[in-house]
Amino acid sequence: MSKVAVVTDSSSGIRQIEAKELGITVLPMPFLVGGKTYYEDTSLTHEEFYRMLSEDMDIATSMPAVADVTDVWDKLLADYDEIVHIPLSSGLSGSCETAMMLAQDYEGKVCVVNNQRISVTQRQSALDAAALVRAGKGAAEIKEILEKHKLEASIYIMLNTLHYLKKGGRITPAAAALGTLLKLKPVLQIQGEKLDAFAKARTVKQGKSIMIEAMKSDFANRFFDPTGENLHLYVAYSDNPSEAEAFKTEVQAVFPNMEIHTQVLPLNISCHIGPGALALACSCKLPKLQD
Repeated sequence: MSKVAVVTDSSSGIRQIEAKELGITVLPMPFLVGGKTYYEDTSLTHEEFYRMLSEDMDIATSMPAVADVTDVWDKLLADYDEIVHIPLSSGLSGSCETAMMLAQDYEGKVCVVNNQRISVTQRQSALDAAALVRAGKGAAEIKEILEKHKLEASIYIMLNTLHYLKKGGRITPAAAALGTLLKLKPVLQIQGEKLDAFAKARTVKQGKSIMIEAMKSDFANRFFDPTGENLHLYVAYSDNPSEAEAFKTEVQAVFPNMEIHTQVLPLNISCHIGPGALALACSCKLPKLQD
């Protein structure tokens, strides 16, 4: 039986200390700050990142360098026969396409999964891959399974501020000014490749309600599983853990029989949306991994 390593990146939200416990290798995503490169959860802590945001420093997301990717692969292949690499969604970054190109030089030993995931749903893909490894699956089969189920996930994110969308050029200054004046709390959606606008809330309470109702609709109408029996459910946040716990309590009341995983959003999302965001997400359990 082939010995398979699982690799993902820090867009999954998996911290380095957790990665060791899970037996998953996490490639830290780079950020450019003042001409210097920092790496999430290695040379750049979440606390330092949010301090930089609060000081309105210019922070740019970046892709892992080619050498950083291949160095990780080469080191793992000294001990493993194959690698399953699960990068950030190809619709949100070029890192997936780059990894697929690099894998061509590895004679089938590296299988790059293009399953359009980020944050908690990407984390779940890495966990599913590790479970499939334990079940005796090879890298190519794991890639096929994860890509087959790639669209069986949803993420809704409520922003606390429009400042960072404006700063990144994703909305005009006029739209940001109007939204701030009206105290709008935009709700964004990630399904598949794209990050799209979903709704506009006037209050945090309304934004939470919009996300919960959207999730209930997805359970019933997209996944045909109103009770969530065959789904994972997650709450995620950016630098507001107490608010996230309160939101989790509200979500738990709506889905009382579900276990809810809570996780901080990865920094390459927080860089564009800022602190104070709340997210609600789900993904389908893989049929092969159900009891």
